[in-house]
Amino acid sequence: MKQHFDVGSLIIIVVTFLLFVMALFFKGLTKDLLLEAGVLLVSIKLIVMAYRNSVANRTLLEELEEIKKHLKICSDKK
Repeated sequence: MKQHFDVGSLIIIVVTFLLFVMALFFKGLTKDLLLEAGVLLVSIKLIVMAYRNSVANRTLLEELEEIKKHLKICSDKK
């Protein structure tokens, strides 16, 4: 998991969660809590999207390396 999240992303996760918990205590269970929950959910969605992109990029890089190896083998045979 550390391969996909850099230090900046981890800091944003922690700060967003702390701000949500602080808003929960300071504002209480009011309608403003829905706004805070929405902000938290948007942050989580962005983090999940970044994670999925990181996984997809790593997979593509591995496939490209495999193609590169096969092309090298083919060019060496000629």
